[in-house]
Amino acid sequence: MSVKKVITRFAPSPTGFLHIGGARTALFNYYFAKSLDGEFHLRIEDTDKIRSTKEATDAIIEGLNWLGIPHDGEIIYQSANEKLHVKAAHKLLETEFAYKCYASSDELEALRKEALKTGKSFRSPYRDTKSTLKKPYTVRFRVPDGNTNIEDLVQGNINWNNANFDDFVLLRADGTPTYMLAVVVDDHNMNITHVIRGDDHLINAGRQAMIYNALGWTIPIWAHLSLIHGPDGKKLSKRHGALSVQEYKNMGYLPKGLKNYLLKLGWAHGDEELFFNESTITKIFSMDGVNSAPARLDFDKMDFINGQHIMKENDETLLSLLISTIDKQNKYQLNDILEKRLLNAMPSLKSRSKNIIDLTNQAEYLIITVPLQFTEKNKKIFQKNDAIKYLSALTSELKCLEELEWNNDNIQQVIKNYLELKNIGFGKVGQPVRMALTGGNPSPDLSLVLNYLGKTESLLRLQNIIDEYKDLIEE
Repeated sequence: MSVKKVITRFAPSPTGFLHIGGARTALFNYYFAKSLDGEFHLRIEDTDKIRSTKEATDAIIEGLNWLGIPHDGEIIYQSANEKLHVKAAHKLLETEFAYKCYASSDELEALRKEALKTGKSFRSPYRDTKSTLKKPYTVRFRVPDGNTNIEDLVQGNINWNNANFDDFVLLRADGTPTYMLAVVVDDHNMNITHVIRGDDHLINAGRQAMIYNALGWTIPIWAHLSLIHGPDGKKLSKRHGALSVQEYKNMGYLPKGLKNYLLKLGWAHGDEELFFNESTITKIFSMDGVNSAPARLDFDKMDFINGQHIMKENDETLLSLLISTIDKQNKYQLNDILEKRLLNAMPSLKSRSKNIIDLTNQAEYLIITVPLQFTEKNKKIFQKNDAIKYLSALTSELKCLEELEWNNDNIQQVIKNYLELKNIGFGKVGQPVRMALTGGNPSPDLSLVLNYLGKTESLLRLQNIIDEYKDLIEE
């Protein structure tokens, strides 16, 4: 007996950006399918013609591509399947699992108010009308008596009393299908075996199960993921920070890092938190590791995971991202010399960065130009405790190093020898030299700063300060 191929789908509505919750849903669908040698498809649910936009569709596709979540086959647009949706609705009419509701908007409003008063579900007075009336109508599903039960891979066994379900609309008055019907028809026609989505759709699974049964179709296996909450445990909203994948991209997160973090929101594989290899995730991912409790967004952990991915990333790739960010800031003009300097310093830069914006800030000391700009507070560093005298003397020692000998070890030795000769602590010379070289920008060990800047640039910056404050040097 052959095993049925696992087929999953991500089916966003193109009415806005790609939410990080949606991105996580796409990830779970993708890795679940691939872990079982199955297929993962993308379906754009654009039946809401008023709210659906090309801009939103493009943003969703761009977000998935940036994250690295490839889909199998062509993108499916739900609107292209409208005839199939309508055909299914008419089949339900023929088998009397659906009926034509001729209620006007005023009648519907009155009926809903009455339903609210009595606590009963909505039932149209046209539910049992056999005759055809010459007036506009919607097609409603005739919710059967009894109960509806589903087994969910995440939420477990769910049972509903059908008396709590309204007779929901399948076709609107203009003849267009609703989401509830279109999803079932499309999933059936796409041979979807597993529907993995947010648990805000859990109640829809009850309604859709009824449609499947009425049409005599096989019901897919459900898996409803708990939604992502903010750090305070409340439903994720704008007050918690960035919501869209694009915002995280702009904040400097790597797609690998964000993907790793989102994957860990609600899924566990032992104590492992870091996943650098796609094939490893594909081998180990399982719905058995998905937690039914809401996942909380933790920006500190996100930063940590992303920082680890930056550490593992190729230096040339990071340089490209760094250059792009600097260009967008339009603050500095890069050239071949500066780009080579940045690449040379990348091991140090990335070890101190949790995202590309951090990386840019860490790199600023390497690309600022003489004369450096100092705050009034920073200028005072050069004006006390013989700072310029020590800076000038150390500069003289550094000038003796040949260009070919200008490396971290030799620079450290020159500084060490100078401190021993003068019998002074590092603080006497370290602070003013660092300030002269970096302008107060974030920087690594002083010897690394000198090494990455190179002899010519280092001496140029030091000499600039010596010349400016030469009156403070005692004869």
